[in-house]
Amino acid sequence: MAILYDKKSLLENKNFVLAAEKLYTASPEDMAQRTSDLVTRHRLSFGSAADEVRLFSAPGRIEIAGNHTDHNNGKVLAAAISVDLLGAVSLTAEPKIIVNSIGYPSVSVDLNDLEPKDREKGDSAALVRGIARAFRDRGYNIGGFLATTTSDVFKGAGMSSSASFELFVAEVLNAAYNGGVVSDVEKAVISQYAENVFFGKPSGLMDQSAISIGGVSYIDFKDPAAPVVEKLEWPFDKESIIYVVNCGGDHCNLTANYAEIMQDMKKVANEFGAEKLREIEPGEFYAAMGELKAKYPGRAILRAMHYFEENDRVDELKDAISFDDSAKAFSVINASGLSSQLKLQNCYPEGDFSEPIPLALAIAKDYAGVKAARVHGGGFAGTILVITDIEADEFGEYMSSLYGAENVHRLKIRAEGATEIDLGE
Repeated sequence: MAILYDKKSLLENKNFVLAAEKLYTASPEDMAQRTSDLVTRHRLSFGSAADEVRLFSAPGRIEIAGNHTDHNNGKVLAAAISVDLLGAVSLTAEPKIIVNSIGYPSVSVDLNDLEPKDREKGDSAALVRGIARAFRDRGYNIGGFLATTTSDVFKGAGMSSSASFELFVAEVLNAAYNGGVVSDVEKAVISQYAENVFFGKPSGLMDQSAISIGGVSYIDFKDPAAPVVEKLEWPFDKESIIYVVNCGGDHCNLTANYAEIMQDMKKVANEFGAEKLREIEPGEFYAAMGELKAKYPGRAILRAMHYFEENDRVDELKDAISFDDSAKAFSVINASGLSSQLKLQNCYPEGDFSEPIPLALAIAKDYAGVKAARVHGGGFAGTILVITDIEADEFGEYMSSLYGAENVHRLKIRAEGATEIDLGE
């Protein structure tokens, strides 16, 4: 029996309701309406070619700990979350991938031409072409499909909307043409390759890994060519709520601030004849504090201290999650955030007296029921991550009154990464 995608039929489909409850914080009713609207639009765009439809979901991600460690081959903990890029997909015999992302220009890629294009640098077409090329080069099958996507992965909130798009494309090729045999880690590596080589952005592997794997991803970048990735299950849903709050500020002019973090860490690493801080034993660093203090600005030394301590905190938090120790976990997240504020110093740029992130953190931490709060992502502007007690339901309303409801996002960590939503027959 063919699957029907009107709202009523979806809500009568037990597989859909189970998937909606598992993947999202929104109600099954809201998700049925979203899905029905998407499939209707897909069929209007592609006509009879879209008679057969499959659904795919690729989540956004948050960073929990490991702030600014990955670029020095450090350790991070990131997680897939309950916002996603949702795609309606129809396979086609034509060797072409067409993706219509609602609100963006259509993307069309000829699978007979998988060479990088200078004109596509920075464009979604480059990501599609690069992912298809990586599948082909690894001996996997590729084939055409038509897709219509909608996304509630918030741009500018450090949730990695571009990586969600990459993993959506990768999982369609994996499920539709390779029987699902491509591993989560390999899909992440393929997506990173497309972003680095075809799109032209030198990103790490944190975003892609978290979105591909699902749950909480522990990633050790000691060997960045072959990072150690381990999936953890987040055990604290029954006692806590996760929020990301966009507290303002503009990232557009902050590139130099991000670069200075890496430059400061590089200065210290170079003092020991190394390129990255991970190449240095922490004991060696602390034993040389006298010479470092005489030679380098305090900020560079503080940022190196943050790096070494943050790697230890990631391991502590990993253990706390593994052993379901919420008190320890939230304590470590708070300590990580405090280190970012005081040692890494990425909560506001020098000379910015508005200080939206420190203000938002102070407001959040004063609210009863808040268990942990920290800067989220790159910092200097943008968002904070807040974890509240399950009973602190009014926290979202309170922060919405200050920052606007559109800037306060209630989330959960979802166990599934990029996946096909199987509705059965």
